[in-house]
Amino acid sequence: MTAPGPQSSLDQPHDLVGIGIGPFNLSLAALAHGVPGGLATAFYEQRPSFRWHPGLLIEGTTLQVPFLADLVTLADPTSPWSFLNYLRRRERLFPFYFAETFHIQRTEYDAYCRWVSDHLPGLHFGHQVDAVRWNNERDVFEVDYTQLDPGGEAEALGRTHARHLVLGVGTEPYIPEPLRPLAAAPTVPVFHSSDYLHHRARLTAADHVTVIGSGQSGAEVFLDLLRARPAGAERIHWLARTEAFAPMEYSKLGLEHFTPDYTRYFHALPEHVRNDLVPRQWQLHKGIDAGTIAAIHDELYRRSLDGGWPDAVLTPGVRVRTAGRLATTKVELHVEHVQQGTRDRIVTDAVVLATGYRERPLDAILAGLDPYLRRDSAGRPRIDDQYRMVLDPSVTGAVHVQNAETHTHGVGTPDLGLAAWRAATILNSLTGKEPYPLPRRTAFTRFGLLPEQRGAGR
Repeated sequence: MTAPGPQSSLDQPHDLVGIGIGPFNLSLAALAHGVPGGLATAFYEQRPSFRWHPGLLIEGTTLQVPFLADLVTLADPTSPWSFLNYLRRRERLFPFYFAETFHIQRTEYDAYCRWVSDHLPGLHFGHQVDAVRWNNERDVFEVDYTQLDPGGEAEALGRTHARHLVLGVGTEPYIPEPLRPLAAAPTVPVFHSSDYLHHRARLTAADHVTVIGSGQSGAEVFLDLLRARPAGAERIHWLARTEAFAPMEYSKLGLEHFTPDYTRYFHALPEHVRNDLVPRQWQLHKGIDAGTIAAIHDELYRRSLDGGWPDAVLTPGVRVRTAGRLATTKVELHVEHVQQGTRDRIVTDAVVLATGYRERPLDAILAGLDPYLRRDSAGRPRIDDQYRMVLDPSVTGAVHVQNAETHTHGVGTPDLGLAAWRAATILNSLTGKEPYPLPRRTAFTRFGLLPEQRGAGR
């Protein structure tokens, strides 16, 4: 192996080292770049470059948040890393102005983030962080990494040091237990929706395709496949565990669940209340955009104009009990309708699993810090209202987290609309100052009763 890549000496540790470069740590890096006086930062990512859900950049799909939910604007509208400045630099402000678009296409958001990642200093792609430790003698974190070549092979080992860390390792595709052996087999056409575009040609050529999952990704995949197949010979089955193909809650007051006000309210709730609340709020963030639902119905209706019904089956309320291969080219799904208690068998040529994502486990990367971690009753890291892991007092540095705190901060955790606010909160906490003044109030809804207001109006 060659000499180590970028690192800091023990005499000059970084103020902040970020692990992972997705939208949330990219937001933090962009805002850290604008802190008065400067911060010494470094961010490490094992992928060779920034890409945002490349397998789901289906033509015509849009973000489910307005363009103001870029990396910086909701904390600093004057930042040079804003989406509007990206448009200005690309000489596209006037076309965007006349497009009157509030929700931009996903491909454009991906291109914007790649523009930021290409120009922002302190980002190190092709660097896999292997271990993190606390050095009690020097009051710094030690971060070991492997520098990778363009093919993903180890090229060099390195170590850097930091006063503080932020984890932004993101989520990973979730595959239900009955389907994991099939999804792991390279020759079986069972794919997670995160890889949809990589397999789209094979899927559109398959005689029969089954899509599993009732969220936005499942709806977009179903619609794209439907549009690509001839009328009367669609041969698509769409299954979902939910009781309905339900629209996402997108009312203006409903959206206030994605404000800092609600995040603070949720964080202050008892642990058992938070645990019960998150699963019941699925329609706030796991439903389907109403426009996508309408487009699906319009497409199905258009295909019925000649008096026939499209060969597409949409069945909610179904779970997959078991799955296996049938002969050499087929997949057999054994399903159960939860309300009816009935069972059936579906034979299909390919399966797309639009079954969502789970927070990527942190135990491996934090193994060296495990003695210092404070956990809740379920063994999860305790995280305070400043997005810091609760550590033993002997650790003077902070470990902040991004998109790994749903259990403490609620359904807004993975929402892009809170990215800049959370990043600003972290930087304000880290610096002990207020480089990014944040609003005290962000919602018309008053979540809960303040102690001094209990009994008011009785």
